[in-house]
Amino acid sequence: MSTTTPASLSNRDRAVLRAVASGRCVISMGDALVVDGLCVCDQFVGPRLLAAGFIAAGPARGAARLTASGAAQLAAA
Repeated sequence: MSTTTPASLSNRDRAVLRAVASGRCVISMGDALVVDGLCVCDQFVGPRLLAAGFIAAGPARGAARLTASGAAQLAAA
């Protein structure tokens, strides 16, 4: 897991975590994150949040889900 802390999360990171928490995201091939059917403009945010353990692939194919660590990051922000 990464050493990303609440203080080092960008506003974009927090917005993406909120979108994942609301069920609006899928993870496409190559760990690209798609929100509301559109690719996120920051091509690195999905892989970064995945590597940090804040999001994961959900039970449905491609669906993104917030992990316990991700939920904690949102609560701390």
